[in-house]
Amino acid sequence: MSSRPLIVVDADAIIGQTDPKDLHHHKSLNISRKLLELRAHVLYPVTAILEANAYMQRVLNDTPSAYKVAKAMSEPSFNVVEVNKQTLIKASDYFSPKTSKKNTLFDCIVAALAEEYKADAIFSFDRFYSINGFKLASELL
Repeated sequence: MSSRPLIVVDADAIIGQTDPKDLHHHKSLNISRKLLELRAHVLYPVTAILEANAYMQRVLNDTPSAYKVAKAMSEPSFNVVEVNKQTLIKASDYFSPKTSKKNTLFDCIVAALAEEYKADAIFSFDRFYSINGFKLASELL
């Protein structure tokens, strides 16, 4: 791992940081603080932002928070990563007809981007990433 770890963020971490009622809220905030201390290079896949935003609006019924996240992510200080066809093709390597309904194509895209960027870890709480050989951000700290 370099002196500045490279981290790819999943939607559950965005939600965890935003929703005080989320099971992972405090842990998400602690991990975020530690990543700041490490001066980590943090990448936000546009798909993870969209997934988190939709969850906030539809499940949490919290459009104001969804709006705040969307506006914040458009600031230059956030490294938003676009998803192209090559990423989608690579994501299909992590996706199969037998994939759990909890592990969506969104998760596969995060994994594909983590592989593409040679990320040190993924900021998520999903076991899917560990099962597929990725380190979670919590393991770095």
